[in-house]
Amino acid sequence: VVTFVDVTERKKHERARSLLAAIVESSQDAIISCDLDGIITSWNIGGERIKGYSPDEIVGQHFSRFYTETDRANGKPARALGIARDQGRYEEEGWRVRKDGTFFWASVIIDPIYEDGTLVGFAKITRDITERREAQLKLEQMHQQLAESQKLDALGQLTGGVAHDFNNL
Repeated sequence: VVTFVDVTERKKHERARSLLAAIVESSQDAIISCDLDGIITSWNIGGERIKGYSPDEIVGQHFSRFYTETDRANGKPARALGIARDQGRYEEEGWRVRKDGTFFWASVIIDPIYEDGTLVGFAKITRDITERREAQLKLEQMHQQLAESQKLDALGQLTGGVAHDFNNL
């Protein structure tokens, strides 16, 4: 007796998983997964590029090490996981810490991961947006300088007009 099994669906799923793994691995953003306690279970090349840790150094460590001392002391990492779990997503921008101790401005998204309706962990994407933030701050500073300049110009015109009126008296 010969039995044939159609493996077309399984092959499609394997290709999709392989493609997704390639996308995650090649991303410039840090894409990691954590278990329910926040222990890092996977790490991509973007994480190494942004944060400075190799997979061997960071997998098995708690993700809170990327937060500032103040944020850790205030319980921010645990709150982030709680919000992701309870609301379906956590998003924020804030300071994060690299392996070498330097800070960078990060855009962070944490999503819960479910398997068969059961929460099994979290996916975390971190993007270094330090340059964008600095450009935004410079633009805001230029706007302030322009507003001050316009105020001074208006004051100068007003003063000149008042002086002219006095001269005419």
